[in-house]
Amino acid sequence: MTITIFTNGQIYTMDQMFPLVQSVVVTNGRIIDMGTTSDMLLQWGRHDVKVIDLQERTVIPGLIESHVHIAGVAMSFLNLDVTGVQSKKELLEKIKERANSLQPGEWLLGRGWDENLFIDSSIPSIEELDLVAPHCPIYIPRICGHAFLVNSKALEICHVHPNTTVPEGGTIVLDERTGKPTGLLLESASELINKYIPEKSYSELKKAVHQAIKFAMEKGLTSVHTNDPAFLNGFFQTYQIYDELINEEQLGLRCNLLIDYMYMKELRETGMYAGFGNDHLQIGAIKIFADGALGRRTALLSSPYHDDPSTVGDAMFDQETLYSIIQEARMLAMPIAVHTIGDQALENVLDILDQFPAVAYRDRIIHAQVLRKELIPRLKKPSRIVDIQPRFVVGDFPWVQDRLGESRMQLSYAWKTLLSSGVICAGGSDAPVEPIDPLLGIHAAVTRRAPGETHSGWNPTEKLSIDEAIKLFTIGGSYATNEENSKGTITRGKFADMTVLSKNIFEFKNPDEILSTEVVQTVIGGKVTYEKAGATY
Repeated sequence: MTITIFTNGQIYTMDQMFPLVQSVVVTNGRIIDMGTTSDMLLQWGRHDVKVIDLQERTVIPGLIESHVHIAGVAMSFLNLDVTGVQSKKELLEKIKERANSLQPGEWLLGRGWDENLFIDSSIPSIEELDLVAPHCPIYIPRICGHAFLVNSKALEICHVHPNTTVPEGGTIVLDERTGKPTGLLLESASELINKYIPEKSYSELKKAVHQAIKFAMEKGLTSVHTNDPAFLNGFFQTYQIYDELINEEQLGLRCNLLIDYMYMKELRETGMYAGFGNDHLQIGAIKIFADGALGRRTALLSSPYHDDPSTVGDAMFDQETLYSIIQEARMLAMPIAVHTIGDQALENVLDILDQFPAVAYRDRIIHAQVLRKELIPRLKKPSRIVDIQPRFVVGDFPWVQDRLGESRMQLSYAWKTLLSSGVICAGGSDAPVEPIDPLLGIHAAVTRRAPGETHSGWNPTEKLSIDEAIKLFTIGGSYATNEENSKGTITRGKFADMTVLSKNIFEFKNPDEILSTEVVQTVIGGKVTYEKAGATY
């Protein structure tokens, strides 16, 4: 029996019985004891025991990312990343630079533009895209993944024209004057393009996912709940890549795989189910989209958008189709994980969910950004959990206030209200939509403002305490996958998953100090899977 003792730390366990200890004893990947350094060394110290001196650094339970696209993060290592671009001109310059490195006909792929960051909020026209990349097809999703820029070359290759039949829930945006495509596609219209984009090789995808997993652990993450089949060419290949990286190559990160609803047939054929796998790789919930996003006004609201009364957004499916999808998931005894940003989308999903009995694993409501008072009690069920993304406050404010109007803002991004109402919540980033850095999510939850801003926060009554924010990314994340008895706190019998920080974030007088806090060490199952260069132990 190999024993490791992590000593001389400020270990915040999140366990009410022993909230703060100095040392943790680990064997076979689990915590078997904890207490003062002197007691643990006295009881367990032997010549063959490994001792890691934490040097009085702060330790918290291993951070859990409840909603991410690891393969989407991986694509940033392969494709053009335009996240944070500040103007249309800068975006076009980056596209031109990449296009000049490509051969004629070679696809220019990327992600990350956000017109709300642009000086004039104007996105490139198809003519401008054609000018900077006349020889290669362009396909660049918006930061949210719900809107897409394409040029004429892409439309030509994909046989898309104004009269093309668009998949349900999608739109080819046309010029009102000419009736021709503007180069902007919304929601499922992207399917018209995706099927023509050449698949990256298996080795390319696996290498990129490997990089993303390492990157996640550098950010202190010990577990992720990731939704990737759309990036990795389907369910079978997604599972194969993760099986090789996690089980065979033992990278360390614990991964729970959310499977898109269109792959339920494959799931049935393999005999897999929610919870299938082991402590490091498991099948999770069935992923469904109920609506779009607020950025392009495709999130489904119960009343029109404040800045565009002509629309309430878009439902991805009519109620009958959505019912059928959820029914099929229930026939497999599978929980669902549903993207619901608008309040009407949330109501539509709850109306259907209420008709089905719960299954062994919790159903997940992802985002729940716009609420109504009467919907909150319907979320407060032991069989349901809300996956929230605190960092969305940074990405969406102040422009989202124009979308929703003052009256709706009181119950939008209302994390404190949800927690105070007894709703179980977990924290995530939805990376690559927002950075895969839980400390940035914790900062956003506590301050409700972007780094560098000095105001009191957007709707400051919804701020969380540092303790509440960390629990979102620890205890909350464990509840999302029914693993609260093995993760989320530093407790005897649970996995020895810990994140070691450079500063004591519980003692900050100014929460902006979170931004200068670094992950020094990531520990998964008692093994150090990441250590900051230069750190000494």
